[in-house]
Amino acid sequence: MSKQLWNKGFQPDQIIEKFTVGQDRELDLRLARYDVQGSMAHIKMLQSIGLLSKEELDTLLPALQQIADEIERGEFTIEDGVEDVHSQVEFLLTSRLGDVGKKIHSGRSRNDQVLVDLKLFFRDEIKNIVAAVNRLFQRLQALSEEHRDKLMPGYTHLQVAMPSSFGLWFGAYAEALTDDMQMLLAAYNIANQNPLGSAAGYGSSFPLDREMTTELLAFANPHYNVVAAQMSRGKTERAVASAVAAVASTLGRFSMDVCMWMCNNFGFIKFPDELTTGSSIMPHKKNPDVFEIMRGKCNRLQSLPNELTILTANLPLGYNRDMQLMKDILFPATTELIDCLDTADFMLQHISVKDNILEDPRYDYIFTVEDVNRLVLQGIPFRDAYRQVGMAVQEGTYKPTREVHHTHLGSIGNPANPQIAEKMARLLDAFK
Repeated sequence: MSKQLWNKGFQPDQIIEKFTVGQDRELDLRLARYDVQGSMAHIKMLQSIGLLSKEELDTLLPALQQIADEIERGEFTIEDGVEDVHSQVEFLLTSRLGDVGKKIHSGRSRNDQVLVDLKLFFRDEIKNIVAAVNRLFQRLQALSEEHRDKLMPGYTHLQVAMPSSFGLWFGAYAEALTDDMQMLLAAYNIANQNPLGSAAGYGSSFPLDREMTTELLAFANPHYNVVAAQMSRGKTERAVASAVAAVASTLGRFSMDVCMWMCNNFGFIKFPDELTTGSSIMPHKKNPDVFEIMRGKCNRLQSLPNELTILTANLPLGYNRDMQLMKDILFPATTELIDCLDTADFMLQHISVKDNILEDPRYDYIFTVEDVNRLVLQGIPFRDAYRQVGMAVQEGTYKPTREVHHTHLGSIGNPANPQIAEKMARLLDAFK
């Protein structure tokens, strides 16, 4: 017998079923806990409007909780012949409780059922990413404070430009993560809206209490318009993808810096041998493979918004089966990003920073701006001071003072780490 919820007495061709279901069974396992959560809220609402009796609710809730416990123990599977997680939960209830298990779908479509599952899933996944971002943020801030007085070259056009510091370098990426946190917060707010009750996208003739399920599932508010609720499929995923891509952009750029600073031509940082890899032919090699792989993964993650946009760009109003493919794209991506963030945090626990880099004569010219500014502070007009130092460089007579006096907010002497920490704290509070 067919186990499709939409079965009308005929069995679909197995080739068609395999093609349309795809990887959904495997991916849907990540939605199982949320499907049960949504179902529990839904049946409490159904009882409140008279579509379930108190006795039926008292029978269904413990059975759903039993399934939830099985999911947490890793004992839940989607059986062969069962189309998806929604079907599996309902068939388990029906097989264990009889006809009362069939009543949980009243006032619901699989469309709003999967929507609520995805909203709950993305809400939790965003929080998991936020926690991983915050762990890396705290690591970068600590390193910025630890190495705030250690100078390093700053570059423009990859040419030696002006003095910088490891405090600024680590701190810059910490603050960049606060911008990414804004993107995560925006995606969270889009996901944190209740679509339950929109049914197939056009509502229901049942007197559904959508405010009740919104409160039970701790959403900020409903997607009020039922058509808008269905239109949020794809929009939510694109918002999450954009946030993932933003974090990946920051982490990918940091990985590139690490690869450069580790190479012999720079030699600014290093890691223990056991955290690097070697060469099959060159005995001296200590390669930054971790950060090269991280850079590659983050570059790939930055393609997510484009991939989802192309997938959903010309879809007509209402649900379309193309949308199922978004799970294939986005579910592995959130896991991969968290893995990259946590690996970066682990690696940075073992980073070593080189001292006295700017004492090397190759960096003499990095102090020209400092010396121009010193002359300006003595009363010489800037253009005259610039020409004086420039001529000394041209004639080969320039001797740097090697003095750096940066005191303004966000500079070498004042990297503003407490203010950046406060900015991050405000963003974290917004998720609560």
